[in-house]
Amino acid sequence: MSAVLSDRLKNLLDGPVFVTVGTVQPDGSPQLSPVWVKRDGDDLLISTTVDRRKKKNLDRDPRVSVVVVDPQSPYEYAEIRGTAEITTEGADDLIDELSVKYTGKKYAEFNPVSVQDADRVIVRIRPAKVVGGL
Repeated sequence: MSAVLSDRLKNLLDGPVFVTVGTVQPDGSPQLSPVWVKRDGDDLLISTTVDRRKKKNLDRDPRVSVVVVDPQSPYEYAEIRGTAEITTEGADDLIDELSVKYTGKKYAEFNPVSVQDADRVIVRIRPAKVVGGL
């Protein structure tokens, strides 16, 4: 069953807030990555490439945790626990949308060496539980 994000959390995610994504390494240890995020209803969308550790971890184990901290109130946070689904459809569009949201520029303008990036994917995170004060 999916969890519902609060209106305050949705508003925060709709702005340029960085989130930290946690995945499970092959040895069971955590792997964390700060990332850009987009909200689609109660789902979260992040962009990564096929060669990144978080993508490989999610291929093996789709359990994921996302921590969101309010930059205006750093003692308030939310942890969103759920599962990830990965797709390539729309991946190039998403990284451009995220780049404009966070930098004001398309991704290739913000990061000119991105033409050397591996193929992009979208990670859709479906929340199962939300804890914390946001």
